[in-house]
Amino acid sequence: MSKPSRPLSLALAALAAAPLACSRDDAERGRDAGAPPAASSSAPAAGPAAGGSAGAPPAAGGSAGAPPAADAGEAPPAVGDPMATHYEAREDLVRLFSLKELTEKERRFKNPELFLEKNFGGGTPARINQGNRELARHTRSKEQCLEGLRGVVLQTEEQRARCGGHENMVPVFKSARGKLKPAEFCIDVFEFPNKPCELPMVWASPTQAASVCSLQGKRLCTEDEWSLACRADPEGGKPTTYAYGDELDLSVCHTQTRHREIGGKPCDGDTARSAYQTCATDTEPAGSYPACRSRFGVFDQHGNVAEIMTRRDRDDGKLYSQLKGSAWFYVEVAREHDAPRPKKGRETYPDHCAFSPRWHVEPMENAWHANYHLGFRCCATVR
Repeated sequence: MSKPSRPLSLALAALAAAPLACSRDDAERGRDAGAPPAASSSAPAAGPAAGGSAGAPPAAGGSAGAPPAADAGEAPPAVGDPMATHYEAREDLVRLFSLKELTEKERRFKNPELFLEKNFGGGTPARINQGNRELARHTRSKEQCLEGLRGVVLQTEEQRARCGGHENMVPVFKSARGKLKPAEFCIDVFEFPNKPCELPMVWASPTQAASVCSLQGKRLCTEDEWSLACRADPEGGKPTTYAYGDELDLSVCHTQTRHREIGGKPCDGDTARSAYQTCATDTEPAGSYPACRSRFGVFDQHGNVAEIMTRRDRDDGKLYSQLKGSAWFYVEVAREHDAPRPKKGRETYPDHCAFSPRWHVEPMENAWHANYHLGFRCCATVR
């Protein structure tokens, strides 16, 4: 079992000085905005994740990660400012996640402090951030999001122990002939930075995202793992088409917010610079749509931001980056899972759990595509 992550300030104080070889020098390399989309404007009431086995998230209680229950007669929470969690400063961004405790061998090759300095920060598409704050429009505050998650258990103590002490991760497992198999991996409950009611981060390339996961004692999820966490049942029941059920419902997740013109001009995704200057990252805090949750307890696998993962090619055996999921503007290109492709007009796609697109496939050792609506989440192998 790996050691749990520790606060960032403590982790950085003990580290040696060899840089990670994955900082991004060219903001324009491999960038365009033509990948998956998604969005939604109404949030359904919090719904419990189904299942009560060791890996299934209960719907309420006082376990790890659950927002506190309201006291009788307690005043309603303040509405809050939806823009308050859109951070620009590097220190505000990196405080949202923790680093693992590195071994002596790892310290010879990694310098997280230098990596964070080079790879995180607002105001530019050259660094991982939450999008261009001047253009973004968020409608839900952290306070509103936390109220929607009130009483929802994000992770039990048993799940946390099974996932090596990592916060906000749940174990995922298969079933065969009605029998549940032991968990093989754990997955982040939320999109990175994997914190309830914080905005997901974008402008991360697959190469950078893999390093971020590694510094937390995790790794990028594989396409098959992501799909299993989305569609499978911890009780061994039938897989669902979408994380929330079998029928496409664009109101369940953040999948209904269309692109906006900025200064009278449409989003221009031709280059990283033009996308950063004209394309708004209209995300909402992770968990703002409580019913947008798989039966394993994983949020926002549809909508908010598309996600980076990996795929092992069957022909050459090499590891490639793979994009899946949809972003907040999915309504613009949505298609039922069993509907045919349109013969004319704009391309559409079915955002179901098992959909396997081939967007921006790159060898992982040199995968630099990033954009304003692409994020990621991490997985971890169960030891």
